[in-house]
Amino acid sequence: MRGAIATLVIVVVALKLLAWWLEPRMAFFPWRDIQQTPAAYGLTYADHRIPTPDGETLHAWWMEHPSPRAQVVYWHGNGGNLSLWLDVVADIHKRGFSVLAVDYRGYGASTGSPTEQGIYRDGEAATAYFEQRLRRPGSPVIFWGRSLGCSVASYVASRTPPDALLLESPFPDVGALFARNPVMRLLSVFSTYSFATSRHLETYSGPLLVIHGDADSVIPFRAGKQVFDRAVTPRKGFVALEGSDHNDMHTSHPAYWNAIDRFLNEMRVPGS
Repeated sequence: MRGAIATLVIVVVALKLLAWWLEPRMAFFPWRDIQQTPAAYGLTYADHRIPTPDGETLHAWWMEHPSPRAQVVYWHGNGGNLSLWLDVVADIHKRGFSVLAVDYRGYGASTGSPTEQGIYRDGEAATAYFEQRLRRPGSPVIFWGRSLGCSVASYVASRTPPDALLLESPFPDVGALFARNPVMRLLSVFSTYSFATSRHLETYSGPLLVIHGDADSVIPFRAGKQVFDRAVTPRKGFVALEGSDHNDMHTSHPAYWNAIDRFLNEMRVPGS
């Protein structure tokens, strides 16, 4: 009996250590340095260095529009850095938005190494910086998250509610990603990472738009639908991008901008 208990303890400890070792390697795929800037698109931008309360410095781009429809704080996915997401943030800017796009700690020219709690601190620091230094009166503020960035955007929205929240390819939590993978589901039980977007949304009551490709092979379409279904705000919308996979350029999908424009109008976002 004692031998069986000892074996069980060893297995549990081994699984926990394995989960702790795997979680940052599976959650984050950062590129260091900056490979390309908005200047490549002929866009005017400013580099910003944002300090965090725990001593890191985040690199961000501020692309200000002369007469913005809204001001966007954008949180990208778990791969690459701002350079990889330049096509997306440049397109958002060209559509009439001012954009603050931020690299998490450990990404691009930001210092440190990424962790779940660390990127939440990044979210709070960037939002405070935006409010104090960059926000302009007269146009609404949208927190915009993509994939892993949805967890950051929703976390910050639960603390500093924006005028609207846009989540692109979200998932409710880590467990939902591995619901059909018994091995990863078991390891997720021992993980310290949760990325609990749906829990963050429990206190958010403002306008919410969820966009998800129905052919997403990384974050299942059902996961995005779960985020929408569990959101408590009555002011919400869901848009399926037919045929879109996770890493497709969603901004080129014919339904993408139509959905965003309709959302801003229907939700009566101030200033839109």
